[in-house]
Amino acid sequence: MKETILLFNPPEKEQLLKIEMALFPLHIRLKRVDLENYNQPLGVLAGIKDMKPAQGSYDGAELPGTMFVFCFLDDSRLNQALAALRKCGAGPFPYKAILTPTNSEWTAPECFAEIKREHEAMNP
Repeated sequence: MKETILLFNPPEKEQLLKIEMALFPLHIRLKRVDLENYNQPLGVLAGIKDMKPAQGSYDGAELPGTMFVFCFLDDSRLNQALAALRKCGAGPFPYKAILTPTNSEWTAPECFAEIKREHEAMNP
């Protein structure tokens, strides 16, 4: 599978350009996910062939913050991507996840809610 970063609720144009420029040398695909596709499982959005897409389109609210989901990156490439995002000056971006067999079935709002719960538990 192609190394991909799913981007939900992208930041403003200037910050987005910094993100794109930081990831460009790494040849990691940055896929901006449209709001109408937030009901799709993360695995479908990442391009996992065996996963079944959800019917219809999302009609809920936008996520309260920018969220990155890193897909198909090994540890070394993940560390490179995270370092590039830190250095680019567009962040901070506290809502990040790695695609796993468990969360590949989740929608963007479900994943965001879980990350938010984890952050609140770690930073009371």
